[in-house]
Amino acid sequence: MWKRISGIVIPAVIAGGILIYMLYQVRDSLPAAIATAIPQYLILALIIAGFTWFVRGLRYVVILDGLAIRITTMHSTAMVLLSQTANLVVPARLGDLVRMFILKDQGRATYSQGLSSLVVERIFDVVMVALLGFLSLNFVFNVPGWFFTVITIPLVGGGIFVALLYVMGMLESDNRYIKMVLRLMQEVRQASLGPRSLAILSLTSIFIWMMDILVCVVVILMFRQEVVFPVVVLAIAIGNLVKAVPITPGGIGTYEAALAITFSLAGMPAVTATLIAIIDHLIKNVVTAVGGLASLYFFKGQVVQALKKAFRVRVSGEESLGD
Repeated sequence: MWKRISGIVIPAVIAGGILIYMLYQVRDSLPAAIATAIPQYLILALIIAGFTWFVRGLRYVVILDGLAIRITTMHSTAMVLLSQTANLVVPARLGDLVRMFILKDQGRATYSQGLSSLVVERIFDVVMVALLGFLSLNFVFNVPGWFFTVITIPLVGGGIFVALLYVMGMLESDNRYIKMVLRLMQEVRQASLGPRSLAILSLTSIFIWMMDILVCVVVILMFRQEVVFPVVVLAIAIGNLVKAVPITPGGIGTYEAALAITFSLAGMPAVTATLIAIIDHLIKNVVTAVGGLASLYFFKGQVVQALKKAFRVRVSGEESLGD
C-alpha cells in the first residue's frame, strides 16, 4: 500500500516544490507583473487549446485505422482526453495505459494493439517536437549546450527506432516474449510506416505542436511581451521534451522550469518568464482536465477498472499484455 501511495505522493510533492520555488524567487515582482496582464487573451488561449484536442483525437483515429481498428473521432478524442487527464494525477504517464485497457474491454483491440497505438503516438509527438526545436536552433543564438542534447537524443533515437522496425520485421522466434516484442514492432510498422499514415501522422503532429506553440504566443501577448517566434518554438520544444521524462505527473514543474529558463535566456524578465510558463501550462492542463471529466460520462464505469489495471501493471506487473 505504501509503495502505491508514495508512487503518487512523491512525484506530486516534487512538482509542487518546483512551482513554489519558482514563484518564491520572483515573489516581490509578482503583483506588478500580474497587473500588466490583458485577461481577454485567456479566452483565445483556451479556445486554441481546446481545438488542439480534437486534432489529437483525429490523429489517434488514423493510428488505430492503420491497425484495422475503427472508432469515431468523438470516441477517440474522449479516450485521449481521459488518458491525459489521468496523467495529471498518476505518475510515469500511467494514464496512457487507460486507452489500452478501454479498447480491450470494449473488444476493439488486443492489449498488444493498444500498446502499439500508444507507442506510435508517443514517437510522433516526441520526434516532431524535437524536429521543430532543431529547426528553431538555426534562428536562436547563445543556446546552452544541454539544449542541443535534449533535442538531439530523441531525433537520433527516433531514427534508430525506425531502423529497428525494418530489421525486426524480418526476424522470427519461437520464444514467447521475443514473439510478443516482434508482434508489437510489426503493429507499430503497420500503423505508422505506410506512405499515407506516415504523411498524415507527420502533418497532424506538426499541426498539433504549432497549436501548442500558438497558445504560448497568446499568453506572451497577454503579458505585453515581445519574443521572436523561434524562441517560443524552442521553449515549447525544450519544455515538452523535458516533460517527456516522467518525473512528475503531467510534467508539472519541470515543464514550467524549462520554459522559464528558455525565456529568461532570451532576455525576458524572470518574473514574466515564470508567469508565462506557469499560465501556459495551467491553461493546457485546465482544458485537459475539463475535457477528461466530460469524457467520464462517455465511458462511465470502464474508467475505474482501466485505472486499476494500469496501476497494477506499473506497480506489480500483474496484467499480461500478450493478448
